[in-house]
Amino acid sequence: MIIGTRGSRLALWQAHFVQAQLKELGIESELKIIKTQGDKIQHLGFDKLEGKGFFTKEIEDHLLAGDIDMAVHSLKDMPTEQPEGLTLAALSYRADVRDLILINKDKAVEGKPFKLADGATIGTSSNRRKAQLKELHPGLVTVDIRGNVPTRLEKARSGELDAVMLAAAGLERLELDLSDMVVVYPHQKEFVPAPGQGVMAIQTRKDAMEVRKQLIPLHNVTVGECTNVERSILNLMEGGCSMPLGVYCEQDQVGNYHVWAAYADSAESPVKRVQMSRSTRAGLAEEVVEALRAS
Repeated sequence: MIIGTRGSRLALWQAHFVQAQLKELGIESELKIIKTQGDKIQHLGFDKLEGKGFFTKEIEDHLLAGDIDMAVHSLKDMPTEQPEGLTLAALSYRADVRDLILINKDKAVEGKPFKLADGATIGTSSNRRKAQLKELHPGLVTVDIRGNVPTRLEKARSGELDAVMLAAAGLERLELDLSDMVVVYPHQKEFVPAPGQGVMAIQTRKDAMEVRKQLIPLHNVTVGECTNVERSILNLMEGGCSMPLGVYCEQDQVGNYHVWAAYADSAESPVKRVQMSRSTRAGLAEEVVEALRAS
């Protein structure tokens, strides 16, 4: 099996994780590193890059061409519409879904929201994060940053920025030492994460039935159901990675679904919030979208 992946440290961690799972099933595999538009263009914010899928398209092209048998992606990077001929064969367990704020220890201020003073600089290129930061701490100054996780962390460590905001899942998976920084954990129901955050997706060709069959044991059913709601909402809102939309869905022990959504028209616009609970997924995404559009 040939696994297509991006070359960042986090992407390789994800690909190696899947590779280890396959080995447990008796399936040998090798990695093929593919550069995407998002990797090549580091000087532009996500909202300035053309189209959707700028961390996936080149990998999907290799998949369609038959150069690789499967691709491992971060689910939150994936467009909601699959290219013709491709499908999601399996979704992983879900890591910590939260966004974290990592602060230069000399810049942390006790008693302030997120431990950051008015006028503090915080690095993020996500419109979703910018909109919610503006709502929850209007005094912050957001600064666009790109690059891999260690590169972005260094911006706060070095004092170039007061803080950066990153997904907890990536930091958890890379097991980075954060002891020299102040780490703030906003709750995922208040600071709503990206649809699919914390989940790895394995993509294959639709007609590769043997490969798809072998990947069935890797699929997490509950994660699949909850992220399906999240991504359906993103799809109905006609959004991509750069849309200022956070959606988080969880299932309780009884089987009910609970959704938190936060949406803004732009990074500078007011945030509209919706919370909804239902006993079934049927029509849930549509109801949330209707409420977001009405509010």
